[in-house]
Amino acid sequence: MILGIGTDLANIERIAATLERFGDRFRDRVFTETEQAKAERRADVAGTYAKRWAAKEACSKALGTGLRMGIAWKDMAVRNLDTGQPTMELSGWAAERLAMMTPAGHEPVIHVTLTDDHPWAQAFVLIEARPVAAR
Repeated sequence: MILGIGTDLANIERIAATLERFGDRFRDRVFTETEQAKAERRADVAGTYAKRWAAKEACSKALGTGLRMGIAWKDMAVRNLDTGQPTMELSGWAAERLAMMTPAGHEPVIHVTLTDDHPWAQAFVLIEARPVAAR
């Protein structure tokens, strides 16, 4: 069953300007160390940050709260599976909210897709509840 969906569109040039203006202050407020390390290794640093920004916005929408009610930027982190597929790792209040949304006998699965076509970066997040298999 679908628990929530969210999407966001971010302007890569706006993120690049924010990185230029605020540097580490912006990076450290919004992105985890792992996200920063991945972005800084990429040829398109601003595009990588923009996609992750959009994913965090989309995730907060899928959680049904937006960026309010105590959710912090770093409570939502984009991770990549070994296949390269993006996923979201939640902590703090975002994880608590996800637990509240998930019906008994189910486990949450967060699906993420990211794309960019300069100057735009887009993310779509779908939160699914799957029945837990009987053990």
